[in-house]
Amino acid sequence: MSIVSTQPVSGRPGPGPDLGTGGAAMLEVVVLHPRDVAGADEGGADRLNVVDPSIEGGLSPEPALVSSICKETELPVRVLLRLNDTHTTTGGELGRLAGLAESYLSVGAAGVAFGFLDSELGVDVEVCRHLAEQLPGVPWTFTRAFDASLEVDRAWRQVAGLPGLDGVLSAGSPRGLGAGHDELTDRATASPTVARLLVAGGGLAGEHVPWLVRAGVRQFHVGRSVRPGGTWTKAYVDPAHVRSWRLLLDDAVDHALAAGRPGTGAGSAR
Repeated sequence: MSIVSTQPVSGRPGPGPDLGTGGAAMLEVVVLHPRDVAGADEGGADRLNVVDPSIEGGLSPEPALVSSICKETELPVRVLLRLNDTHTTTGGELGRLAGLAESYLSVGAAGVAFGFLDSELGVDVEVCRHLAEQLPGVPWTFTRAFDASLEVDRAWRQVAGLPGLDGVLSAGSPRGLGAGHDELTDRATASPTVARLLVAGGGLAGEHVPWLVRAGVRQFHVGRSVRPGGTWTKAYVDPAHVRSWRLLLDDAVDHALAAGRPGTGAGSAR
């Protein structure tokens, strides 16, 4: 596709690194409103993910919303970059996405999340690299668009070389972790790179966690499961729900370390 010309965002102050270190698990919680922040923070989240939930997979939120959320927390915040209901983008949109990213970073966001596929359902390396290069030094997560990739082995090889990328949000299947857990766990076990980059999310259940942790996975993402009733619109993030995930992850890591499976750690280099 045709790429528009945009200028890289210059260096900026902001929060420090937002990934776990050593063997610790990183818990990312989706927040939609400033009132979600206290529940995530008090429950033990490590990072917040801000989206507009108006469509499946979410859209980019308004910068004013991101600003109001960032004012409520010292946790690192990542914001979704997506302007349509597909896994692709256009040259015109790309300029808008870069502008949105700059706006988010200027009001306190620590990073962003995006991910685009090409017409053959492969990772659109050209577009993703272009956008990442407009944000030098800014960490980012490849979104669950990744799960729509036609050739998964190739997709993992492609994303591993993208600048600034430190996570790939995946359930191992477009149908969620209920369908993709076994394949994803096997893949993480076989590849330290996959284990290091994987942010397990999309229908994450408690029974998935020990297996993923034993495979070396240390990054986890939750959304509906930390809201009473599992609804986006009728309840805010609940600290007790978040705390249950925090304790589950920490316990799984402790058991894995005791069993001699140190894993990769969310921030370790491989």
